[in-house]
Amino acid sequence: MYTIPFLDIPPLQGAHGVVRLPGSKSISNRVLLLAALCQGATTEVCDVLASDDTDAMLGALQMLGCRIEREGSVLRITGLQPDAMPAQASLHLGNAGTAMRPLTAALALLLGDGQVYELTGVARMQERPIGDLVEALRQLGCEIEYLRNEGFPPLRLRAADPARRAGHTRLAIRGDVSSQFLTAMLMALPLLAAERAYTIEVEGELISKPYIAITLELLARFGVQVDNEQWQRFTIPAGSAYRSPGQIHVEADASSASYFLALGGIASDAGQGHSITIEGVGADSIQGDIRFAQAAAQMGVQIESGPNWLRVQRGRWPLQAIELDCNHIPDAAMTLAVMALYAEGTTRLTNIGSWRVKETDRIDAMAAECAKLGARVESGPDWIAITPPAAGVNAGEGAGRGGWRAASIATYDDHRMAMCFSLAAFNPAGLPVRIEDPRCVGKTFPDYFETLFGVVQALPGQVPVICIDGPSASGKGSLAAAVAAQLGYAVLDSGALYRIAGYAACARGIPLHADHAPELAQVVQEMDVAFVGETILLGGEDISLKIRSDTGSRNASLISAIPAVRDALLQFQRDRARLPGLVADGRDMGTVVFPQAPLKVFLTASAEKRAERRYKQLISQGLSANMTTLREELHARDLRDSTRAVAPLQPAVDALSLDNSDIGIEAAARQVLSWWEERRPFSESSRP
Repeated sequence: MYTIPFLDIPPLQGAHGVVRLPGSKSISNRVLLLAALCQGATTEVCDVLASDDTDAMLGALQMLGCRIEREGSVLRITGLQPDAMPAQASLHLGNAGTAMRPLTAALALLLGDGQVYELTGVARMQERPIGDLVEALRQLGCEIEYLRNEGFPPLRLRAADPARRAGHTRLAIRGDVSSQFLTAMLMALPLLAAERAYTIEVEGELISKPYIAITLELLARFGVQVDNEQWQRFTIPAGSAYRSPGQIHVEADASSASYFLALGGIASDAGQGHSITIEGVGADSIQGDIRFAQAAAQMGVQIESGPNWLRVQRGRWPLQAIELDCNHIPDAAMTLAVMALYAEGTTRLTNIGSWRVKETDRIDAMAAECAKLGARVESGPDWIAITPPAAGVNAGEGAGRGGWRAASIATYDDHRMAMCFSLAAFNPAGLPVRIEDPRCVGKTFPDYFETLFGVVQALPGQVPVICIDGPSASGKGSLAAAVAAQLGYAVLDSGALYRIAGYAACARGIPLHADHAPELAQVVQEMDVAFVGETILLGGEDISLKIRSDTGSRNASLISAIPAVRDALLQFQRDRARLPGLVADGRDMGTVVFPQAPLKVFLTASAEKRAERRYKQLISQGLSANMTTLREELHARDLRDSTRAVAPLQPAVDALSLDNSDIGIEAAARQVLSWWEERRPFSESSRP
C-alpha cells in the first residue's frame, strides 16, 4: 500500500487483464462480529478483507477477550464469553462505521454489572451521527453516555437495566440516516431473544436496503431467521440464538468491483480484444452493490457475468448520461459520478443523502473535485448533477483539450474518493491526475493502486522517469532511493545490472563468453530484479553483497564486453519504465537510456568526499579499505568513464547539476523533488 503524501498518475489510455478483488468490507466486519457473538464456538472465516476497518474490528474483539488465530487466508474466531470479558475497555475504532455502530449495540446489551466500556474513533468518526442508534438502545434500558457532543461518538457504555430490557420488545429506529443503525440492532437483538421476540419498527424511508439484505442473509447463516415485513418491520423470533456455521467464506467486495467495471467501459478497446475480467464476485453475489453493473450497462458499458466473475468491455462511446435513483447502490454510485465525466450530457444521481454522513460529506467532496477537472456540477441535499468538461465549459488557464484540467484531487481521508478519481487519468486531454493521500485506500482496498497499475497502460512515452547520473560514489543510488520513496516510484540501479547479469548467468552455468551471447542475452531478458532501498533482489534472493565481491566485479567486466548483452540490458532498462514512474540512476541514463526523460540530474561530489563515502561503505560491510587507494581508483574510474568510446560519462545537455559534497541525501532529495514539482502541471510555475 502506498504511504506517500501524493501519487501522480500519468495519462492512461488502455486496460486489459484480470483483477482479483479483496473481500467485502461490509461482509467481513459483519461476519467477524457474528462469529465473536457465537459464545464459545469456533468459526473459520475465509478470505476476510485485510484493511484498516477490519483491523479496527479485530483489534476491538481481541481486547474484549476473543481468541483469534490466523492461518494463511483463514481466521479462526472463538466466540466471546461475557463472563470473561474485561471490566473496563477503551476501544478505538478509527473511521470504521461498520465497527462502531454494531459494536455499540452488541456491547450495550452484553455488558454486566460493573463493566464500563468507552468507544471512540478518529476526528471524522466523532462527526458521524450515532444518536438514532443510541435512542433505540435506550428504549431497552441501555445506559449510554455521550463523552463529547450529543448524538456523536465517543461513547461510554454501562450495563442495561434488566427490567426495562425485558419490558420493551418493540423498538423504533429511523431508517433515513444510515442503514448501519438498523444493521446494528438486527445483529444485537438475538442476544436477548432466547425467551421473547423483539420487533423493530422503521421510521421513515429505509435507505440502503441492499445492505440490510446482506445483514439478513448473514444472520441466517449464523442461525437467526428474521421476519422482514416490507422493509418497515423486522422481528427476531423468540428462541433465536447464534450458532456458528463452522466455516464461512467472504466474497469479494462488489463496491470495489465498481472501479474496474467503470475502467473496462472507459479504457478497454473491444475492437482489439481487450477486456477486464473481475474475479471473486458475480451474478450470485449477496451484495447490493453488484447492481452497479446494471447502472454501468445503462451508460453503455458491455458486461458479461457468471456466478463468481464479471467481464467488461467498452461499448457505447461516449458513455450515455443517465438519471438514477441510487438508494440501492449508495457507495458504488460514487463511481457513476466519475463515469459521468466521460458521458454525453448531464448525469443526475438522486437519493444519495447518506453520502453526507459517510467518511466525508461525499456530495460536497465529489462536487469540488469534479469541478477541479473542468466539469460543471450542481448539487442539493441528496442529489448531484455532473456535466462533463467540454469545449467552452470552465475552460481557461490550465485547461486542456475539451476543457479538462490537470488536477490535484483532495481525498478527505476517504478511500472511495481516491479510487474513483484515479479513473480521471483516462481524460481525452492526456493530462495527469494527482491523488492526494493515497494511503486512505487502506480502509477497504490496500493494494488498489498496485492492482490498477497491473492492468492499465499509459499513453506512449508518458510514464514519468527521473534520471540521476554521475560519477562513481557520488551518492546516486541513495539519492534515487530517497526520491523514489517520496514519489512511490520504482528504482533502477543501472550500475548493478552488469553485476546482476553476470551473477545470474553463472548461476545457470552459462560461460561469460561471446560464443554464448544469445544465451546470455536471454538471461538478461528473464531477470527478475527488484531494488528495495539498498537491497538488490534477484528472484527474491538478496544478492546485494554477493555481486559486490571481486568475483562479481570480474564477471561484470566480462559480460559487459558482449554487444548482445549490452543491447539486451538497454532494452531491459527501458522496460523498467512502468507505472506509476521510475527513478533511474547510472552513468548514461539521461544521455542514452532515457533521453526524453522530463528531469535529468547530474550528481557530482568532490573526489575526497566520494572516497570518504566509499570508505565508510566498505568498512560497514566488514571489508578492508584504504583512503589513498580509493582516491586513486576513483580518479582512474572517472577518467575511464569520461573517455570511453560508448556512452562516455557526461551530463545530458538538459541535465541540472547538483553538487552534494556538503549536503546530505535528504537535502539533495528535497532539491530534486523541487525541480520535479516545477515540471508538474499541478505546480503554478508549470502553467502557461
